[in-house]
Amino acid sequence: MKPINAIRMGGVDVLPLVEGGKGVAVSNGNTAGHWAEAGGAGTVSMVNADYIDENGEAVRTEYTGRTRRERHEELVEFGIRGGLAQARRAYDISGGKGRIHANILWEMGGAERVINGVLERAQGIVNGITCGAGMPYRLSDIAQKFNVHYYPIISSARAFGALWKRAYSKAGDLLGGVVYEDPWLAGGHNGLSNSEDPQKPEDPYPRVLALRQLMRTFGLGDTPIIMAGGVWWLEEWEHWIDNPELGPIAFQFGTRPLLTKESPIGDAWKKRLLDLKPGDVFLNRFSPTGFYSSAVNNNFIKDLRMRSERQAAFTTEVVGEHVAGFGVGPRKRLVYLTPHDHASAVAWEAAGFTEALRTPDNTLIFVTPENAAEILQDQTDCMGCLSTCRFSNWSQHEPDFTNGKKADPRSFCIQKALQEAAHTDDDEVLENNLMFSGHNAYRFGSDPFYGNNFIPTVKQLVERIMTGR
Repeated sequence: MKPINAIRMGGVDVLPLVEGGKGVAVSNGNTAGHWAEAGGAGTVSMVNADYIDENGEAVRTEYTGRTRRERHEELVEFGIRGGLAQARRAYDISGGKGRIHANILWEMGGAERVINGVLERAQGIVNGITCGAGMPYRLSDIAQKFNVHYYPIISSARAFGALWKRAYSKAGDLLGGVVYEDPWLAGGHNGLSNSEDPQKPEDPYPRVLALRQLMRTFGLGDTPIIMAGGVWWLEEWEHWIDNPELGPIAFQFGTRPLLTKESPIGDAWKKRLLDLKPGDVFLNRFSPTGFYSSAVNNNFIKDLRMRSERQAAFTTEVVGEHVAGFGVGPRKRLVYLTPHDHASAVAWEAAGFTEALRTPDNTLIFVTPENAAEILQDQTDCMGCLSTCRFSNWSQHEPDFTNGKKADPRSFCIQKALQEAAHTDDDEVLENNLMFSGHNAYRFGSDPFYGNNFIPTVKQLVERIMTGR
């Protein structure tokens, strides 16, 4: 195994090991601080970060606003308060070692307001901003405003080229690195384009090489590329290290830090990680963002999949093959299905899926009354956690604060599902909420480092990674 040496990133020499940002209370000040203390770049998620009280306990947010706009303002306020508390905690733990990065999602509700609010109060504490889930053109403007380095998360050379030409070329001196997040292997939201097949993963080497070749045309030959997604043992990436063709490379670990002593997820989730098998992580498109995402294929994901499979296109009058009348809702308003779909709808109702909910695509999905009530309540409780949300039809943009479409019951409230998963130690609650994970998570069960259910500290994990394993 080649030696793993420090690289220049963000103006200092650090180990080429970056903690991946995991939103909604998972990558917090504790994990980030210890990762930085070990010599790498720790990442604090600014996506609905937990506020820490005077006893060091996380405080769950409670929304009291009567409207979605009022609750959205609360969400921004809570985000700034929690993000600042976690950033300070990370800085205190790190003791000035390594780097502390703040991670935001460009498509999260109030993203710019939250990161501006945190950085206004955390100057000298946060060293860099990472950002993905969209095309964050204004990321460099924020970096310039607060004189911090920025790290855009992209999944293709083409995406970075567009960002550079439109905005980043004006702040090239603050570009600390470019995160290439593999759209097939990374956990959470993935940057698959319409031209890429989710079922046909591509080798990341030529994609990263294309990125480096493009960066060299911009004079960025020495700017690190951070490989994210699918990284487990560095010995499997040895041909990337000190490779003059690729230039300086760092590696991002998002999944492995989930299973550490400092990780805030509950014991139920940690135990589940040790039991995962190949194929247990599912690439899906149920997220209200509209992006693909990778998550553990638990009852929550299975329910979403079955919900979409119990689906039939309808018309409001007889058109073509849509000739079979079907009553929908309490008043049994008549719509028309094909004879085949009509037979399926009758069978679904007989099986207990008696509530037919309309989607923006002129289809009906069939769910139980209990599920329908939960869907409608979650849509009513929306607090605008995304810039636009297909589940609730929220948009943070004026004048009407909607995305212009009907709310989509095939999706879900991502804020609720992630909060519940991050803060529970109950197996049943975890099984019925969203567990984001990279596709390599099954390796916890086969890696001898985790034998006998061993859970390392962050320091022990970093030391292990430095051996190549």
